[in-house]
Amino acid sequence: MSPKLYFVIGPAGSGKSTVSTLIAERVSAAYLDKDSVATFFTETLLEAAGTDKHERDNNEYYQRVVMDLEYRTLLRLAGDNLRLGMSVVLDAPFVRYFPQSGFLEEAASEHSWPQEVDIVVVHVTVDGTRVKDRVHARGYERDTWKLANWDEFWATAQAAECRWRGAHHILFDNSADGEAAERLDEALAALA
Repeated sequence: MSPKLYFVIGPAGSGKSTVSTLIAERVSAAYLDKDSVATFFTETLLEAAGTDKHERDNNEYYQRVVMDLEYRTLLRLAGDNLRLGMSVVLDAPFVRYFPQSGFLEEAASEHSWPQEVDIVVVHVTVDGTRVKDRVHARGYERDTWKLANWDEFWATAQAAECRWRGAHHILFDNSADGEAAERLDEALAALA
């Protein structure tokens, strides 16, 4: 059976991590969270550049230099696992790359993904008020800008349309607390 590569995408606070870990458990896949993969080196790079190590959204150095390094590292790790025949779940926003229709083909080529890999993009959606509550409740310093500029952040998040070709796309509404596992099983079963 060919390995699957799951991209779990959505705005901060949408529940990407919950959905990602559920998928990884259900299909026995490697779980790669961008924050776990990159936070230590990202914070070190931001401090070395003389910027706030917690600021991402409004940090020009992060946007220009560091962000692409984070994602390229994540995609390379995915390739390492896919070449071993392991399915992979990627937990990261990927918003910057949504407009690039050929993003998946380019990533597959750059990181030597097997040709037979089946790619699934899970779009996690949730009500805007619930997202803001979740972002506030998690208490991350890196969310300070988002919360202080919520209308701008949320408008940008809502306007982002993923245009990637070469994948199965699933829309997953994660607004209801406590029901994600059952609904996710139904969505994954529909792919089989």
